Amino acid sequence: WVSAQARLADHLGIEAWAAVIGGSLGGMQALQWAISQPERVRHSLVIAAAPKLSAENIAFNEIARQAILTDPDFHGGHYYAHGVRPLRGLRLARMLGHITYLSDDQMAEKFGRRQRPGAGSYSFDVEFEIESYLRHQGDKFAGIFDANTYLRMTRALDYFDPALEHGGDLAQALAPARAGFLVIAFTTDWRFSPARSREIVHALVRNGQPVAYAESGCAHGHDSFLMEDAHYHAVVAAYLQRIGL
Repeated sequence: WVSAQARLADHLGIEAWAAVIGGSLGGMQALQWAISQPERVRHSLVIAAAPKLSAENIAFNEIARQAILTDPDFHGGHYYAHGVRPLRGLRLARMLGHITYLSDDQMAEKFGRRQRPGAGSYSFDVEFEIESYLRHQGDKFAGIFDANTYLRMTRALDYFDPALEHGGDLAQALAPARAGFLVIAFTTDWRFSPARSREIVHALVRNGQPVAYAESGCAHGHDSFLMEDAHYHAVVAAYLQRIGL
């Protein structure tokens, strides 16, 4: 992705970026920009990300992929030629993913064990509010997203590991970067926990590279980087003001 983005920047005549900013997968791309295009990135803002996926995260991605790959409408990825889309698989993949984007406290506060009107029949229809929410999110996502794209995005996440070709030494992988870094994590994010962000920070500190780090207590779990949280936004705004943006 970063290579493709760099080629697009070349085509547009953009020689360098004042800042590359991203959350989650975008945070990994911001990190990769600083590593592979060091002369083009002044600052890298890495938000709710990790230097590589854990086994647990790869497992979540694999279950999501299998939901799509085993959908009878997938047709080996050639579903458009058959006039169908693997909507059932996409729905399940999104429902699973969405659980990992939310914090337990947020789910308890927003849904708890509240039931839908008329529930209590022990049927397999939607009886709990959380079930209704997940099905809604799955339906909405399946209506707008391409299954092959989802498969490739999750695989790209799985394989992201800039330290791999450096014997697992993240500091060595980050050594070419010339950018200043802001790394932000969220205490309620259990998919990419603050400990994963601190791995990036510690590697940069080992190299003597400029880095600022902040943790936000935003309650929205991994999705916090998408939310309007005053503390989180203030940290980003202060950093951008300090560097003159």
